[in-house]
Amino acid sequence: MFGKRDIEEIVGRGQSLESVYEDLEKFKKGFPPLFVKAAATPGKGIKIVSESEQKQAIINSENYNGGISKFVPASGAATRMFKDIFSELESSMQRKYPEAVPAAEKLKESLEKFAFYDDIKAFETLDENDPISCAEHLLSDQGLNYSALPKGLIKFHNYSDSCRTPFEEQLVEGALYAKTKEGISKIIFTVSPEHRTKFETLFKRIRERYQSRYDVVYDVRFSLQKTSTDKIAADENNKPFRKDDGSLLFRPAGHGALIENLNEIEDEIVIIKNIDNVVREEYLQETVRWKKVLLGLLLELRAKIFKYLEALEGDDDHKLNQEVVEFMSKELNITIPSLPDPLVRLFLKEKLNRPIRVCGMVKNTGEAGGGPYIVMDPDGSLSPQILEGVQLDTSNPRILDIVRHSTHFNPVDIICYLKNYRGEKFDLHKYTDPETGFISIKSLNGKEIKALELPGLWNGAMSQWNTLFVEVPLITFNPVKTVFDLLRKEHAG
Repeated sequence: MFGKRDIEEIVGRGQSLESVYEDLEKFKKGFPPLFVKAAATPGKGIKIVSESEQKQAIINSENYNGGISKFVPASGAATRMFKDIFSELESSMQRKYPEAVPAAEKLKESLEKFAFYDDIKAFETLDENDPISCAEHLLSDQGLNYSALPKGLIKFHNYSDSCRTPFEEQLVEGALYAKTKEGISKIIFTVSPEHRTKFETLFKRIRERYQSRYDVVYDVRFSLQKTSTDKIAADENNKPFRKDDGSLLFRPAGHGALIENLNEIEDEIVIIKNIDNVVREEYLQETVRWKKVLLGLLLELRAKIFKYLEALEGDDDHKLNQEVVEFMSKELNITIPSLPDPLVRLFLKEKLNRPIRVCGMVKNTGEAGGGPYIVMDPDGSLSPQILEGVQLDTSNPRILDIVRHSTHFNPVDIICYLKNYRGEKFDLHKYTDPETGFISIKSLNGKEIKALELPGLWNGAMSQWNTLFVEVPLITFNPVKTVFDLLRKEHAG
């Protein structure tokens, strides 16, 4: 199946021939369905934080004096932001539907409201009364070329003295809730190799301004997704797909592969937030407040888990074992399987001694994406996990009923603790579920290909973490999925 040239390419990517064969086998067999017990809902998997608990959590977070960093997946292209406009532009250029341009028309009518208006109107060739001209100057390389930029570099917000990209808004947030007592804000952005220089150039230009304004010193790092995490593509017969020159095709395996990047961070606490989930600064108060609440809750949970892990190092004690079982059920929503007494303590120690995450969850208002569920693990226990829609077999009436009764959505608002009770860093590879994933159908030069994708960083890559779901206000979730989301007050002012 593989020749000398193939093997050299596989090894050159930092992969093994064995792992590639395993991936090809997944195309044939698919992925086993997850056993979903129930949707996580308030009081049954999702914690509702009282006012007094919020105040105490904020105090805890403000007293924290350890290592902290922020992790922002920012390698995604902005293409999907402009999907409707781009398709209309292509149709118009091909003269298929020259009259059907509603998205481009909306762009034209709203053009002055966007933060990039001054940039686009600087082109002498722009006709502001022509929707196609507006679309071309926004998306093509004859204009701003926004369709080729990462979302993190698109101008989102207009202020009296400047315009800000989401990259800049993430810097502002980092200064407000993710900095050490010494005033250092470390932020790791995952970026594509072809866009790294653009991010670095922007940061050099604005660094001093933001450091002075927010009394902070930035330690900004750019992390690249590794080619060793790419997955081989397959043809319709589940054989390796080959490009026109005969070489193998490898594709990025989705942002679940970013567990490699997260695993390289040395700080004990990491805050994860998507690049496009930002707001204008005047709307930041609740976001900052709830980040502190989540951090404080993480510190409380860590203290309890560490106390029990240290106690479990002693002689076997049935009463202590039962206390830990009750704690795991009540606060971690973990139900352990029936085990012989001699195995209970070993199970508890192994189950508790894992990375910890506290995840904010918003009420579901119809957004497409993942959500919180209670799932049966391979060891027979039940635990809270974040699942994507593709991981749910909605052809099964029982699963469909569970999905219909789900109440919350995952906004990717996560605080992680990456060290164990002895102060040693966890190897995050040990807490993934290799049996999760999905196969999608793509096309390349008119040919159908099968792509192997891992569930998101917060799905299969974190499925074996100890997890607490917490309800957070909807105001803390303001993603920009399309360019017209920038017209909402949280972005347009």
